[in-house]
Amino acid sequence: MARIVTVYGDARDEFRPVEMGYIRWLKISEALARKGHSVDMATAEPLANGGGPVVMGKNLRRVPLAGVRWSDYDVVKTLFDWGFQTLEAHGGADHPFLVSKLGSVVDATDREGIYFHGAYRDALFQTQRRISETSRYVTLLSEGARELWREIFGPRDNLLLVPGAADAELPPPGPDPYPHGPGARVLFAGNVYSREHQPEANDVLVDKLNRLGELLVARDCRLLMIGTGDLRRLDPRAVTFLGAVPHERAWDYMRFADVGVVVSAGPFMHNNESTKIYHYLRAGLPVVSESGFPNDDVVAESGLGFVVESGDLDAMAHAVEEAARRDWNRDAAVRYILARHTWDRRAEVYDRLFAAHFSGAHTP
Repeated sequence: MARIVTVYGDARDEFRPVEMGYIRWLKISEALARKGHSVDMATAEPLANGGGPVVMGKNLRRVPLAGVRWSDYDVVKTLFDWGFQTLEAHGGADHPFLVSKLGSVVDATDREGIYFHGAYRDALFQTQRRISETSRYVTLLSEGARELWREIFGPRDNLLLVPGAADAELPPPGPDPYPHGPGARVLFAGNVYSREHQPEANDVLVDKLNRLGELLVARDCRLLMIGTGDLRRLDPRAVTFLGAVPHERAWDYMRFADVGVVVSAGPFMHNNESTKIYHYLRAGLPVVSESGFPNDDVVAESGLGFVVESGDLDAMAHAVEEAARRDWNRDAAVRYILARHTWDRRAEVYDRLFAAHFSGAHTP
């Protein structure tokens, strides 16, 4: 077994997995710990117990980022560009066994289907370049990401494909979290991005939610949102925003909804998938998604939802209405996710890799 430290960011806020970056950091760390590896999550939050480690479960702790001795670990695993930048700032980027996970792969110039632009896209690209020069392995979400990485940096055999996932075990059901009101409950759970980093994507997503909400009102449906991002342009007459909800509580919003929706920032996503698809299906929630995501196939294979042409919000509203009234085999979709798309299944990629390099080491 391996000693692993995972790194995401240097925010000093309370550790609270609300947005998908934090959720993935927590969930893959938990899954590696369940495999028997000793996992520390390096966090900049103010910790109790005089700043010492916080035990989160068997083989899993949160430890102070500022006090990490990188050489104590067999593996340093960063998540997203922020995680690698945090590692650099804390002197750990020269570790001999660095595994760097990325979301979207960007190119040196703006590219269709990749919704980062200009100076921010260039900063991400420069981080990618440093990752390519220093990391033992690079983790990507999709085949499109792997193809682009090889196009940019040349043929590589150190690329791992580890898409998003959902929990195998869910917290016990809680009470209905929704405000009283008529009509089918249509949930958008996710991030609409910030004006600072992805203004174009923010514009498109908020506009789509506003328009979809208007169309659904006429069909006796309510569009409700939980999540993060710049919501100043969200129309409260069309979309009811219910706040940023911790991951453990978000499951009840999915359990008590009638349909989960996915909207995209453009006609197709070159290499960044929609993780919310896995979560909706794990909760047994019918999905209506715009086309163009690398994991579109999951909706059809699960048998619980529809994929509609990107940008056709009238067709999307019609599909939502149909999804809300159809009698679905929800249990079959849940079994499909449990068999193929859990964090434990994703961690198997790392488990095999680490077993090959660190077999028998540091057994807990």
